[in-house]
Amino acid sequence: MAADRRIVIENCSIATVDAHDTEYPSGYVVIAGNRIESLGAGRAPEGLENVDRRIDATGHLVTPGLVNTHHHYYQWITRGLATDHNLFNWLVALYPTWARIDEQMVYAAAQGSLAMMARGGVTTAMDHHYVFPAGSGDLSGAIIRAARETGVRFTLARGSMDRSEKDGGLPPDFAVETLEGALAATEATVKEHHDSSFGAMTQVAVAPCSPFSVSTELLREGAELARRLGVRLHTHGSETVEEEQFCKELFGMGPTDYFESTGWLGEDVWMAHCVHMNDSDIAAFARTKTGVAHCPSSNARLAAGIARVPDMLAAGVPVGLGVDGTASNESGELHTELRNALLINRLGAHREAALNARQALRLGTYGGAQVLGRAAETGSLEAGKLADLVLWKLDTLAHASIADPVTALVFGAAAPVTASFVNGRQIVENSRLLQVDEDAIARSTREQARRLARIAAQG
Repeated sequence: MAADRRIVIENCSIATVDAHDTEYPSGYVVIAGNRIESLGAGRAPEGLENVDRRIDATGHLVTPGLVNTHHHYYQWITRGLATDHNLFNWLVALYPTWARIDEQMVYAAAQGSLAMMARGGVTTAMDHHYVFPAGSGDLSGAIIRAARETGVRFTLARGSMDRSEKDGGLPPDFAVETLEGALAATEATVKEHHDSSFGAMTQVAVAPCSPFSVSTELLREGAELARRLGVRLHTHGSETVEEEQFCKELFGMGPTDYFESTGWLGEDVWMAHCVHMNDSDIAAFARTKTGVAHCPSSNARLAAGIARVPDMLAAGVPVGLGVDGTASNESGELHTELRNALLINRLGAHREAALNARQALRLGTYGGAQVLGRAAETGSLEAGKLADLVLWKLDTLAHASIADPVTALVFGAAAPVTASFVNGRQIVENSRLLQVDEDAIARSTREQARRLARIAAQG
């Protein structure tokens, strides 16, 4: 939409998730081009020019768009497998199948993953892709193309693995890259696709997979590469008790100390899971402003444990929410993570005081933007920020008897998305995608899942 064209949204509840948690029981939002021009209580200002559309949002809550901070899109075509495994056994069971993916499969899986998130209120997404079998095609390009077509703001965390079974790692030998090959391919991906400008639709991060699937050299040189190129760093950290034991046996220290020794703590770093963190680990993350992608459903699915999110937040650690790969979170969307983050953390030491509805919403919006390094652009509804926002319908049977709209959104059933805007462009209407054909995507993902299963069965 041209910068001087406007969309006016009125008669809605608004949760801005700004620094003061400002809320309006009945208010308006004016979008001009790709930015939020103004918002506030009551009716929109009179005399606005070039208004292309007015939306009567009675019965709706408007929030910032949800921000997903950790995912593995390729897993969309291996959902429902190894359902009763812990992390290490789950990886051992699935790596031989994942190692046979190709560009066609990855594109279809990315379409499915992105479609499910977008229709459920995600406006900023990311993908941590780290499986690059030889001869599999342009996997990074396929993922970025799917994100562009869906219309979401996107970060590709270009992953890598160089520690295979012969080196004491978990991936099959044919599923990993060399140190030199991984670094070169990652640098090429950053140079081809990363956009550092305000409002960028595509960014790239450097993202070796995990301590038990990459060498110390890849971690250290990956961090150096990211900082030379001016991009962020992402990996898995402290996900399971087994990982901590692995790090102590192999490196003589726990995961956080190991990451710090390789240059992997800092305000340009975020890590997925961080379930098994002691007080010293949390203090190190807080001191360095290292971010965390909290993935409550996946952590529960793989019996990894309960992350100490309340303690992280109290210490000042940036925390966002992640779907994680859909082979460990088959729903594949982020709205349920608001609810599950709140409920699962209340099973921990802080019980009912662990998280409340507004803290959960902040994790899924501003917290995620902070973790991805984009809090100046998105994650809250403020004049001048990007027009990434969602209209949640809360006047139906599922929510109408809950007086507080934020409580309804977080504690209630998954709310319908009447409209979702990214960069001022509408990508969802009445819970259906506008930019892509979700029925065609469903057929494609089913076909590619069956094709991968056949290839994997042939060995």
